Amino acid sequence: MSKETAAMLVDVRTRPEWDFVGGADLSDLNKDVVRIEWKSWPGMDHNPAFVAALKEGLSGLPSHLLFICRSGARSMQAAQAVAEALGDEGRAVTCINVAEGFEGDLDPLGRRGGLNGWKARGLAWRQS
Repeated sequence: MSKETAAMLVDVRTRPEWDFVGGADLSDLNKDVVRIEWKSWPGMDHNPAFVAALKEGLSGLPSHLLFICRSGARSMQAAQAVAEALGDEGRAVTCINVAEGFEGDLDPLGRRGGLNGWKARGLAWRQS
């Protein structure tokens, strides 16, 4: 991401996750993380306005959109939906899922955040 100036990171987790778990910090790259819920807490209902909200929030069309959630499942769904929607419009953007997510897989004790994922890999993050 640091070499690709037109790349954007889209965090699709819920507001409570952003507030209580923390999130990626791209300030050293002079970039912001775009935050739009793919599913909304507490019911985890799909956000039908997700694609439109993302397109509306883009000042220009980046060459790459990277999608991240807790473990990589929601972000994969979001990446596929955005790639399809932009493709239907004839707009070519590479949509990439951050496979391990922000917190990664469950460890043998059933906890996230230490086995793999953004935090465990030592990438910059902060908590609000």
